[in-house]
Amino acid sequence: MKVLTLLVLLSFSQNIWAKSYVIFSLAQDLSMGVENEVVRKNYYINMGSGQGVKKDSIVDVFRIVSVQNPYDNKKRVNYKVKIGELKVLHSSDEASIAMMNQYEKDEETPIFELPQFMVGDHVSINVD
Repeated sequence: MKVLTLLVLLSFSQNIWAKSYVIFSLAQDLSMGVENEVVRKNYYINMGSGQGVKKDSIVDVFRIVSVQNPYDNKKRVNYKVKIGELKVLHSSDEASIAMMNQYEKDEETPIFELPQFMVGDHVSINVD
């Protein structure tokens, strides 16, 4: 009986853990060096129609910034900072293709090593 109860609990526990959604790949036009050229980028995210994302949806993009605190036993502090938004161009069951909608870039935005979206940035559905 205990084994059966344990198996049932384990099968339901998979739904308890939140899945992390990220930018897993990107593709871009090759720059030809032409003046005022617009280089387009596509961002591939592991969130699709199964998670409520459809064409023209806006998703928020966050960067996890991890800093070591030397005054507190070298403990790591993680910050989840919104860095912008993506607009979905195409959505399938478990993945989507998006383009940059907005990038947070003003005097009140923290400094990042790379001032653009990158593989590994986290995404979540914008529910404004």
